[in-house]
Amino acid sequence: MDFAENGGLVGQVYNIQRYSTHDGPGVRTTVFLKACPLRCFWCQNPESQSMQPILMFRKDQCTLCGRCIQVCPNRANSIVDGRLAVDRKLCNACGACTKPGVCLAGTRKIEGKAMTVNEIMDKVVSDYNLYQNSGGGITVSGGDCEAQPEFTAELLKAAHKNLIHTCVEISGAFPWETVKMITDHADYILYDLKCMDDKRHKEGTGVSNKRILENAKNLVKENKRIHFRTPLIPGFNDSSEDIEATARFIRDELGLNPADHLELLAYNNLGEDKYLRLGDGDMRPSYQRQPDEYVKKLKEIIASI
Repeated sequence: MDFAENGGLVGQVYNIQRYSTHDGPGVRTTVFLKACPLRCFWCQNPESQSMQPILMFRKDQCTLCGRCIQVCPNRANSIVDGRLAVDRKLCNACGACTKPGVCLAGTRKIEGKAMTVNEIMDKVVSDYNLYQNSGGGITVSGGDCEAQPEFTAELLKAAHKNLIHTCVEISGAFPWETVKMITDHADYILYDLKCMDDKRHKEGTGVSNKRILENAKNLVKENKRIHFRTPLIPGFNDSSEDIEATARFIRDELGLNPADHLELLAYNNLGEDKYLRLGDGDMRPSYQRQPDEYVKKLKEIIASI
C-alpha cells in the first residue's frame, strides 16, 4: 500500500468518468483503477492492465518534430524508417514528452496517476444531487479494483460516509478474503462471467474460472445484490451452447433467475485504437460485432432457462 504525506491511502487511477449510465443503477461516476490479473485477448482497456502509468501515443498524428526525442531522459524515442518509435523497455512514463510545449500535435498522454481517496471523493460528491434523483452513485471499476483492495474498500467507505450508493465491477479472480474486503462495502456488484469451460477460460483470459465461480457462489450466499455480465467475444463465448451453460450455472448453482441476473454485452471494437497507441496494433485481431438479431436469440435462450 502507498500513502500520501497526510497518511491517506493512494491508489493508481487511469480515468474518472462522470454521468455513466451503464455501470450500475442510475447515473454514476465510474472510477477506473489500474491493474488486472487477467489477460483477456479482447481487452478493451489494455492501458489498465499494469499497475504502472503507461504512455499512449498516436503515431498517425505525429509530425516528426523531434521534440520528444530531445526531452526524453531515457532516450526511449527515436525515428525509425521515417516514423517515431517508442522503446517500451526504456520508457518509464515519466511524462517529460507530454508537458506543454513539447508535442505540439498532442499525440502523447500518460494513462494512470496516483490519487488519494479524498481527491477522488472531491470529484464524486459534486454530483450528489444527480445520484439522489436517479438512484445512482459511485462505481469502482478497472482494470480490476480487486487488485487494489485496501484502497477500493476505503473509497467505498468514504462514499457511504457521504450517503452515496456504491457499486463495484469485479472479475472475482482473487482469493475470497480479497473479494469480501471490497464487497462488504458494496451495495451492488457487477460480476463478469466470461466462459464456463475452464480450459477455454484459461486460453482466453490467462486464468482459471474455478475461483471466479466459487466466489460467485459465496457472494450469493451472503445475499449480495449481484448482476452478472458476459461480454460476447466472436468465436470464443458467443455460441448458444456457451450462453446456455452460463444461464444454467446461474439457475442451478446460484439459485437465481438468469433472465433477471445475466446481461449480454455485444462485442465492440472501441478498444482497438488503444492497441495502436500502445504500439501493439498488429498483436490483436479485429472482430465484427454480433448482429442485433443474433444477440436477441441468445437473450431468448436465457429467458427460456
